[in-house]
Amino acid sequence: MKRISIFIALLMFNSFIFSQEEENPEEEKNNLQVFTPSKLLNKGQWDIKWFNGLYTQTRETGRESSKGMDVARSNFFTSTVDVFTGISDNNRINVGAIVEFRSNTSGGRQALSVFSLEDTPTNRVGLSSIAPSIKIQPFKNVANFSFQSAIHIPLLGSGDEANPDGGFLDQTAWSFQNRFFYDYTFPNGKWQFFADLNTEYGFGDDKSFANNTFLIVPGAFLSYFPTQKATVLGFVQHSERFGDFQQDNTALGFGGKYQLTDVLNLEVLYSKIVRGFNFQGLGATYSFGLRALF
Repeated sequence: MKRISIFIALLMFNSFIFSQEEENPEEEKNNLQVFTPSKLLNKGQWDIKWFNGLYTQTRETGRESSKGMDVARSNFFTSTVDVFTGISDNNRINVGAIVEFRSNTSGGRQALSVFSLEDTPTNRVGLSSIAPSIKIQPFKNVANFSFQSAIHIPLLGSGDEANPDGGFLDQTAWSFQNRFFYDYTFPNGKWQFFADLNTEYGFGDDKSFANNTFLIVPGAFLSYFPTQKATVLGFVQHSERFGDFQQDNTALGFGGKYQLTDVLNLEVLYSKIVRGFNFQGLGATYSFGLRALF
């Protein structure tokens, strides 16, 4: 917890320092640079994001171990729709909702089997959660720092997150989530640093692995803008769950974004889990997203 406190303090300190530095006017930048997750929407503005991630694995760490071993392929597809809008005259409060759909396959089936959307002993499909959310810019003069709070409400019944016939779908514990966002654009406008600290507390279902656990996920992203319409990026993320169940992993990734129109942009990402502990899969995630901002 001490390391987490230091991390948050550094982000806040840097945001105050960098906010005093002169940057290029926003009208000279596109949505990829201006409307990062740190930046809130103006009143009446809408942000709709459809993001899809396919995680597939053939290796997994053992019980309370970081040593990898071969396992039958399993695949986890998550499709998320985020809808947010600005509601305050000072453009510092946004509200919205997050909906998640999942399709998971197991038993050695190939990665794209998740798109068959079948109800079989090796496939589980369904809406898994919905989360009303609020996003706030806490400091008036620090537009590049914000946080988002959400309550993730499971749409599965107690004990339904895993079963002998269809495998795992999603946690059935409720989750109180807080995410902290910070970005800094370097003076030349070609490089941008972004940091995300995700924190979650799981509760409400003692049959869920996530019940009475805390999840901490810090991430750091570095983006380069070769043109006004495109960006390439690399990132590192670490996930640490502790409490009644403990598990952790570290992932590295890269990707890109492209501004298709004034409203719509495209995002493609790849990440690989390079280490883990306690039944942690050592697989890769392939992600694709579309974002409409108007």
